[in-house]
Amino acid sequence: MEIFIDTGSVRDITGLTETNLLNGVTTNPTLIAMSGRDFINEISDICSLVDGPVSAEVTANDTEGMITEGMRLSEIAPNVVVKLPITMAGLKACNHFSKHKIKTNLTLCFTEVQALMAAKAGATYVSPFIGRLDDVGIAGSNLITGIRKIFDNYNMETKILAASIRTVNHVKEVAIAGADIATMPRTVFDSLLRHPLTTVGLMQFEIDWKNTGQSIL
Repeated sequence: MEIFIDTGSVRDITGLTETNLLNGVTTNPTLIAMSGRDFINEISDICSLVDGPVSAEVTANDTEGMITEGMRLSEIAPNVVVKLPITMAGLKACNHFSKHKIKTNLTLCFTEVQALMAAKAGATYVSPFIGRLDDVGIAGSNLITGIRKIFDNYNMETKILAASIRTVNHVKEVAIAGADIATMPRTVFDSLLRHPLTTVGLMQFEIDWKNTGQSIL
């Protein structure tokens, strides 16, 4: 499973490109607004640091506006993915971009049928929102399982990009359910390797090694 960082700030991806753990970035208007920087410049800077796809979202609500904005976004860098809402207007724009070989990410997906429609429209990625479903008492990981089954049934190439991930457990659940990608805030990413027994074990190793009085160098 690939790992994306969900951010609108260059600072959140600093230091990750050297790990080979970061495969891409997702953004949205809210995250970009929080950065306080110019939208185009921030996307451009992120794209220059990340080799993988960077989702940049349109703000228009109509198909014509989405296409106009999406074309502008796609000109920022070759790794930009145009992010569109799963609405009729968004699906029409998705179909347009698909025909022009421009990658898309269909966002705000909450049902298996929405994901199916996005795939049929030619979406490169579809983003089911796990955490927001959990908020209303629905197990978000079950949505990933359902979409995975449908896509496999019909050999659909659209990738499942699990979004609205808030915990390490969410990452585990979507990986088990078969998501192709999980996108998460930097805070969740930083928690993936943490465990109290790992910390305690390292401390004990350090104490025991010092007691030997030896040096590797």
